[in-house]
Amino acid sequence: MPPSVKVKPGYTCSECGCTAPRWLGRCPECQAWGTVVEAGQPRPGLRRVTAGPVSAAARPINEIDMQTARARPTGVAELDRVLGGGLVPGAVVLLAGEPGVGKSTLLLEVAARYAATGDQPALIVSGEESAAQVRLRAERTGSMHDRLYLAAETDLSAVLGHIDEVRPGLLVVDSVQTIAAATVEGSAGGVTQVRAVAAALIAVAKERGIATVLVGHVTKDGSIAGPRLLEHVVDVVLQFEGDKHSSLRLVRAVKNRFGPADEVGCFELGDAGIVGLPDPSGLFLSQRSQAVPGTCVTVTVEGRRPLLAEVQALVASTNLPSPRRAVSGLDSARASMVLAVLDKRAGITLTSLDVFTATVGGVRVVEPAADLALALAVASSARDRALPAGLVAIGEVGLAGDVRRVNGVGRRLAEAARLGFTHALVPADSGRIDCDLRVSVVEDVATAIRALLG
Repeated sequence: MPPSVKVKPGYTCSECGCTAPRWLGRCPECQAWGTVVEAGQPRPGLRRVTAGPVSAAARPINEIDMQTARARPTGVAELDRVLGGGLVPGAVVLLAGEPGVGKSTLLLEVAARYAATGDQPALIVSGEESAAQVRLRAERTGSMHDRLYLAAETDLSAVLGHIDEVRPGLLVVDSVQTIAAATVEGSAGGVTQVRAVAAALIAVAKERGIATVLVGHVTKDGSIAGPRLLEHVVDVVLQFEGDKHSSLRLVRAVKNRFGPADEVGCFELGDAGIVGLPDPSGLFLSQRSQAVPGTCVTVTVEGRRPLLAEVQALVASTNLPSPRRAVSGLDSARASMVLAVLDKRAGITLTSLDVFTATVGGVRVVEPAADLALALAVASSARDRALPAGLVAIGEVGLAGDVRRVNGVGRRLAEAARLGFTHALVPADSGRIDCDLRVSVVEDVATAIRALLG
């Protein structure tokens, strides 16, 4: 008789679901400490797979009906822009964001408009709030309708029972980490539970053609909590961003099987609910009667939408042996690089001065096209001379001090001209530009600073 083979147990990270053959103090995937736990013995793999019955016969591609995959508008124009036209029946959307950013408020309005304009009801399953609490928010924001159903459940079987009873066209689960299946081990929010609950809800959505929105939590570093498998099995992944000190909210498409994956929707969160902003450029500009040193306007592109943003800088003397460098709304690594380029290539010494850089309106500008505006704002504050009024600066700054081209210069300048700007600085190889602006070509940072500030 052959000796018995000892099967070693496997280990799984409770945060991201990463598996390892042995115990580790730190997960190699998500870098979390103390989250790798024993997951039991691995199941033996199948040596042979036999053919089985098919759910539907394969057909020529010309005979496939496309009407079932048509997107239906949600009634919220900014969200439809991000989704690529609306919600597709049977599609599963994962919406993630920090607590209090406005996820539940936005989805409550979407569900109410879906129920008001469609022939099927909408169902909201809340695992974090009671039905009465959701009703109070709906009355405050004006999101009431007879075909909007609410249920407060944390058990997966009860959720499926509500779906059988209501037969909704739109299902909102807030949130997927609070729902648990009684037949699966582990607590609600764990990797095993989240995987099982998501798989069951996705199967129901695909089988019955229900547009489903799953609300997800985020970790301390801003990534979506739970196994990464959750992001792969859903059709759309949306990231809800916003600063708690600002009313501006951004919905960014991280993954989208039905539309662009780089689109951004802008919203404003207020006491009466959340409102879409079809033209948010004015929120990111300061309203002043005269030019102030240390400010420069640039044009960023979020998805396919150009947005004007104002970059501010303050250069001040200090008594500290190590001058401070503070950055708000900008990429700190690129800001440090621009300061080094100004010191080395443009003759602006900042080694003994404090430098503070920020954006206006709570917008985050991280693309390299804002480098030239940041360099001009810092130079303007260092020399205490204001830049000309009506100026926008677009361009990426290299380590040699040269200004490199960026994408979409024509769209950026058209948006600047629409808002009343008259002069633009662009890189040398930006191509043909047709707009009502006075365009000046800039080859390096030092030349631009000498031309504008002397």
